[in-house]
Amino acid sequence: MSDDVARILAAAAHGRFPPPDGSTTVVPPPNDRDSGVLAFTAHSVVFTDADPAWVRAELAAADSDPLAASMNPGFLLALMRHTGRRMNTVDLLTVATALPGDPELPLREIEDPEHPRVARALKYRDDVRVWAADGGVVVLGRGVAGRWEAAIEVDEEVRHRGTGRALALAARHLTPGDVVWAQQSPGNARSVRVFQAAGYRPVASEALLTAG
Repeated sequence: MSDDVARILAAAAHGRFPPPDGSTTVVPPPNDRDSGVLAFTAHSVVFTDADPAWVRAELAAADSDPLAASMNPGFLLALMRHTGRRMNTVDLLTVATALPGDPELPLREIEDPEHPRVARALKYRDDVRVWAADGGVVVLGRGVAGRWEAAIEVDEEVRHRGTGRALALAARHLTPGDVVWAQQSPGNARSVRVFQAAGYRPVASEALLTAG
């Protein structure tokens, strides 16, 4: 295992990105759970236990612009088949700096490990904590390479009232780290807008591969 992904993410969180030279960096995964692809501006990072030579050959064979090859469906399918893993979607990866003090939004922590939101989060993250607010929940946990990640859910009946933004902002106060990460499906424009309104900055696209 390797700390390469953690170092790349930590640098990107503070505005230091891989060189936009059109190349692909292939590194070992940070642990047995986490594998996937990060696509920054004109530079991709593939973290996998697959042979780097195999990865580069598949990228070269992808039927796409070379700058987009790492997120090409054909390449991702080949990577899944080769590693025996699967994925849900390609996400927009965003990051925000931590904020001091307590959240303005009143929250109550959910400590029941059988709670559906807690149980689901534990499949993908460690050290999971979940807080409920009137109309939604915010989840924090350690995801890829140990980074602190946030996720939120907003009840349908309170949408368009600023609850989502308040929950995403609360995560910036609750995170133990100096930054907090969040993923949004690019097609979920509502979620993208919510996190950016709460100060989360786009960093990369991300395809995470999970063990089958």
